[in-house]
Amino acid sequence: MTEVVIKNVIKRYGENQAVQGINLEIKDGEFAVLVGPSGCGKSTTLRMIAGLESVTEGDISIGGRRVNDLPPRERNISMVFQNYALYPHMTVRENLGFSLKIAKLEEQKIAEAVNHAAEILGLDELMDRRPAELSGGQRQRVAMGRAIVREPDVFLFDEPLSNLDAKLRTQMRVEIKKLHQHVGNTIIYVTHDQVEAMTLADRIVLMKDGYIVQVGTPLDLFNQPVNTFVATFIGSPPMNLVNAVVQGENAIVLEDGSHLPIPSSAKNRVEDGQKVLLGFRADHLMPKGHAISEEGPTGEFELPINLSEPLGAESILYTEIAGQEVQAKMLNPRPVVSGEVLKFELQLDKCHLFDSETTEAIRS
Repeated sequence: MTEVVIKNVIKRYGENQAVQGINLEIKDGEFAVLVGPSGCGKSTTLRMIAGLESVTEGDISIGGRRVNDLPPRERNISMVFQNYALYPHMTVRENLGFSLKIAKLEEQKIAEAVNHAAEILGLDELMDRRPAELSGGQRQRVAMGRAIVREPDVFLFDEPLSNLDAKLRTQMRVEIKKLHQHVGNTIIYVTHDQVEAMTLADRIVLMKDGYIVQVGTPLDLFNQPVNTFVATFIGSPPMNLVNAVVQGENAIVLEDGSHLPIPSSAKNRVEDGQKVLLGFRADHLMPKGHAISEEGPTGEFELPINLSEPLGAESILYTEIAGQEVQAKMLNPRPVVSGEVLKFELQLDKCHLFDSETTEAIRS
């Protein structure tokens, strides 16, 4: 069993505290993604797990063994970086087998491990090429293969796709997901890209300012964000947030005087006069006749279109509610011009409330 346990871990650089006493348990065989904006502490946390950064306070264990004082080579981990770090004078075959050669394994065992990795990643036809003859995606597959041959307990990925174009990133996400399904090892993956996090992770660890804000499945974070930071970071487009005030026991009032019922998820959790933020996703604000198919209560608005972004099977519409810009979605779209006024339906049972002061979710 190769669990990774992080307990009360702090990392300081002089006066700056980059990681703020985090606690996390990553299960054996789990694909965990650390995600967050630049400077949130995710890469520092990964480097402490790898042994490339020391731990100021707290403990890190891998497979039940405390590794704080162990050098990277004794932790049985493999790391894949955003820069591929391949030896330019070596062929793919030589790059894949180099670490095993340094470890003085028998030639036959090296060949078996290299061929196995090449088969998993579809590198068979590239084995005699050098890195300069490979595309970015092929180089990243070689870097992954070099990690596989070592048969580590844990794979660590640090922004591995950030140097690739959009099409290659999509292809490599599929490759990495297939790799996890094939080898079944624990994977800890760092990215600033929430789409990568949503598509790859068994569980997402969302960080901000050195803290862990929320841990859960991609759908947990998408559907049940604990605060406005999670709501606006996870999901594309981000969740819309509109200022409102609670009125009585059953209604909220927007800044233009519009009344809406309190979302069922926040019933009996708010007080009269409390300032709140009404949160909803573009998927739940749609023009009438363009499909909110699920049954349930709706709020109706007539809204002017400021901008339309056609995306093929859908369009993102930029409009305003109570003077605040929001995004809506139109399925099976038609051309929409700036200034056009459309009738919209808001799916009320999909809405969220957040406290304006604390930004925390208000939820029963």
